[in-house]
Amino acid sequence: MMQATLEVGEDNGRYVLHAWCVMPNHVHVLIEPRIPLRSIVQAWKAYSGRWALANNGRLALGIAGEAFWMRDYWDRFIRSDAHLRAVVAYIGNNPVTAGLCARAEQWQWSSARRRREETPAAEW
Repeated sequence: MMQATLEVGEDNGRYVLHAWCVMPNHVHVLIEPRIPLRSIVQAWKAYSGRWALANNGRLALGIAGEAFWMRDYWDRFIRSDAHLRAVVAYIGNNPVTAGLCARAEQWQWSSARRRREETPAAEW
């Protein structure tokens, strides 16, 4: 569901989606915003939060209370091509670092998997 939310914003021209990874308790996203970042994050949180709360019981998500997301978010400016590559690698490797999979492309809730599927084997 979060993956679909991220892709809708890209399809609507609100941002360019470079990398993403949905973890069990947080999300990493690298975008190039076309509108104010706070508007993008607010839309993500509103849509996915409403969905999670509405489906909490059916999916046994264990959400207590009426809030799904923390109030804040952390953002960073990408300052160079090297920084961009490092951030994409960090996002892709997050589930590996957390011990959720052995290789980044194994995590199905990540752009690393899609990037691997779309890249010819000769470029690996």
